[in-house]
Amino acid sequence: MVQRGRGQLSWYPDDPVWSEVRPGLWIGGHTRFDATGEVPVVVAHEFDVVISLYRREGHGPPDGVEHHCVPIPDGPLSPEQLEQVARLAGLAAAAVRGGRKTLVRCHAGYNRSGLVVARTLVELGLGVPEAVALIRSRHSPRVLHNELFVRYLGNELAP
Repeated sequence: MVQRGRGQLSWYPDDPVWSEVRPGLWIGGHTRFDATGEVPVVVAHEFDVVISLYRREGHGPPDGVEHHCVPIPDGPLSPEQLEQVARLAGLAAAAVRGGRKTLVRCHAGYNRSGLVVARTLVELGLGVPEAVALIRSRHSPRVLHNELFVRYLGNELAP
């Protein structure tokens, strides 16, 4: 990971840039903020698979790293976008089952990535409450603070 800037790299002082939620499955974002402002977080070769729900040029990953980029808004989702969330969670679950180190990231690493990671954990056998609790305990209690996304999980993302 390349970090530009100085100071604490986080939206919140104690939150990590990336966190391993379970073996092989990571959650994170494209940027953090410190006292100087926005600080880019750039993916290099730390992961085998990167799923980006937000795109920003210059944030990686480099060639040779499998990258799936499907922009998802941080707000109400259409049935088609919910289908994309389910598809990406399936990709992430298959990658983790295959022993591939997988990062799911959005802009800040809380809501969109939380939705896909939670859905991935459900595909890997956890219930929704357990999945949300695990992500919050491993990454940040602020994960999935967008209650709409939690409701999508409660509906099991049925389009």
